[in-house]
Amino acid sequence: MSDRDRTPLTIAYLGPAGTFTEQAALLFAAEHAGSEFVPYPSITASAEAVASDEAHVAIVPFENSLAGAVGETHDLIIHQLDLHIRDELVIPIEHCLIVAPGADTSDIEVIYSHPQALGQCQRYLNRRFPSARTEATLSTAQAVARAVELGDHVAAIAPRRAAQLHDARILEFGIEDDHRNATRFVVLAHEDHEPTGDDSSTILFSTANRPGALLSVLQHFADANINLTRIESRPARERLGTYLFLIDCDGHRTEPGLADALERMKPHLQQLRIIGSYPRAPRH
Repeated sequence: MSDRDRTPLTIAYLGPAGTFTEQAALLFAAEHAGSEFVPYPSITASAEAVASDEAHVAIVPFENSLAGAVGETHDLIIHQLDLHIRDELVIPIEHCLIVAPGADTSDIEVIYSHPQALGQCQRYLNRRFPSARTEATLSTAQAVARAVELGDHVAAIAPRRAAQLHDARILEFGIEDDHRNATRFVVLAHEDHEPTGDDSSTILFSTANRPGALLSVLQHFADANINLTRIESRPARERLGTYLFLIDCDGHRTEPGLADALERMKPHLQQLRIIGSYPRAPRH
């Protein structure tokens, strides 16, 4: 690990304390003794803190194994901010049903949480609370604060740390629809990571709107024996039916095989941007 990776950092994350993003930030900071954690009220605000040099890095959720891509993060890096992925972390997600101490839970009417968490527990909610109303909050920790404030007939979905921080009561553990639930977080910075020998890259591109255009691009990865681990299409925000493609692949952008494939792709592309190359995180 380089000296750059060991230096203390100012780390922006989706707050307040008790969110899954804070959990990812604490994990990332294990190699950055003395780092400062700064919570922000939204994913966008935490990323903008890096863009304006208020923070060195931002930890943001990127995709979930149940709910898929986090649209806000994708739109930020595609359309709004010129930031790079410097690192990634994958953590298992356990959701808990949380209420205020002493709350009357005989008839829960409203359940608060972040939209991603609500989506990851949808089958559970349909089965256990078919008549309850769900309301979105900016974070899972904020949902617990709201439930504690309101008291009776209200619950929140959040990690157990949020319950501990707010002295709340956990009614049920592990309420996510699939216990293999995991979220991939990315570390956004002004620069990506130097090669480590076990890396991934995220690449953004667009093609002409004609038959076989996407195939001609992807064929270059196959010819170079480069594994694609994910492909996502996002609206180009130009007109209906125009898309940008975001792919993850094995390898670092500086490795000869990937660098050559990217060079060969260029004649087939209207746009190409390397979002970042970074150390590959273990998958749970």
